[in-house]
Amino acid sequence: MIEERLSRERQASRRDRAGAAVTAQLVKYAGVGATLAAASPLVGASAAWADEDRRPGSDDKDDRGNSKNRAWRAGDHHIHSEYSGEFDTTKSPIVFHKGADAVYPIVTNAIMAKNFGLTWAMCTDHGGPTHSKVNIEQAYPDLLRSRKLVPEVLQFWGMEFDAPSLDHHTLMIPRHDDEAKQLFELESRFAKYDAFPTDPARDTEAKMVEFLKVARGMPHKPLVIAHHASRSAPGLGVYGQDTPREFRNGNNAAPDVYIGFEGAPGHQAGPLNGGKRGGYGNHPTYGGFDQMTARVGGLWDSLLGEGRRWWITATSDSHVHWTRGGADFWPGEYSKTYVHARQDYGDIMDGLRNGRIWVTTGDLIRSLDVTATSQGKTAEVGQTITVSRRSRTDVEIEITFRPLGGVNANGDRPEVRRVDLIVGQITGPSANLDADTNPTTTVAARFGPRDWRRHGDTYVIRHTLRNVEADTYARVRGTSTDEAEPLADGLESPWEDLWFYSNPVFVHVR
Repeated sequence: MIEERLSRERQASRRDRAGAAVTAQLVKYAGVGATLAAASPLVGASAAWADEDRRPGSDDKDDRGNSKNRAWRAGDHHIHSEYSGEFDTTKSPIVFHKGADAVYPIVTNAIMAKNFGLTWAMCTDHGGPTHSKVNIEQAYPDLLRSRKLVPEVLQFWGMEFDAPSLDHHTLMIPRHDDEAKQLFELESRFAKYDAFPTDPARDTEAKMVEFLKVARGMPHKPLVIAHHASRSAPGLGVYGQDTPREFRNGNNAAPDVYIGFEGAPGHQAGPLNGGKRGGYGNHPTYGGFDQMTARVGGLWDSLLGEGRRWWITATSDSHVHWTRGGADFWPGEYSKTYVHARQDYGDIMDGLRNGRIWVTTGDLIRSLDVTATSQGKTAEVGQTITVSRRSRTDVEIEITFRPLGGVNANGDRPEVRRVDLIVGQITGPSANLDADTNPTTTVAARFGPRDWRRHGDTYVIRHTLRNVEADTYARVRGTSTDEAEPLADGLESPWEDLWFYSNPVFVHVR
């Protein structure tokens, strides 16, 4: 009993220290004006702010394919604000109350995103009956104000979409003058809970496919990414709300809109308050990653083995910080999604759409590049090299990563213990829409500190794939642990179990 009491006291002390640090961070990184705005409810942003200064490339069609000034830029596309609230449907019209589920103003999230090194972020609040009106009339003016107060962070508009027949998804709207109207159209027409009374006809896979086709036909194409895809799954290889069939059908309908799922879901701070990582109460995450991503040769590899451009990301799903009794870290405090892009809205979306992405937890590393070279051609993450089988088809894989070089948000100096190269064949579309394995996928090589060479503050690993005779993809993961494969998560501290994953690079053999 005494040990339990002391443990609770130590945890409370740590929580209080972290809470005090939050206040200091708000002041240090935001300045007095933004801090005051974050500390109080935001009221009616001026309509003039709708004509805010435009950044180059604010439309996702600008300068596509131009790689000039691209760098790895960390962000988070799944963040909740006080507009994840509740609805009083006993009143007519329905009355919305802020702060019932998530509690922070939009600008507070932007301030903390900046603090923890993010350069882009996205507000993704829950829907509900007539929420499309709440978004356009109340939340969007606050987003405009936040963009003014924290201009260093590109702040996208969108929502956590109540996807028909599925669990929640990111619906990310390109930055343009009518972005608010675009979201309103999609949410009011297709979000399964926006209608009141609830319309069962909205909650079907056919409605989801219709939504994706409409989105794909828009002049400013949004992005759709599945959230916590296995949170409702009752076991390993058993699926809940999100199924392999639905991912395939949706990706078939809009391959340049429906582009992937969260590899590492949010709510990673759950164990710090006695909960589960990711809120996965049925079947756990593995090293903080969803089973669909973490299992080598599993569903992600099955989709990649069909040649699909299906990407993974990592997010905070921030609602309430763990020091205030929640299960969450601040945006960027623990999970980061890095996109190779210029610092403009259009190129960030282009990077997400085309898979120029890698992810990490706990700031295990701060840079990662994976390149494939053969016959004088080179491709990087998200890209494809085409080689001739008539020539020597050895493919050189180079992995370059840079450790943190300092301390992370927990005050730790994380170290990479191992890096894995994972390779699978691309065999084309599967006749079985429920398929969730790729038997060709293997860990082709494992590398420890003795296997990489140091160049300044960067480490380099090289490996040759011999006689590549079929279409192939290669992806990379690394860890701070000694686990050969990520183990099912329990109540261990998330800071002691860190991983990074790249998206794949592709080799096409003709």
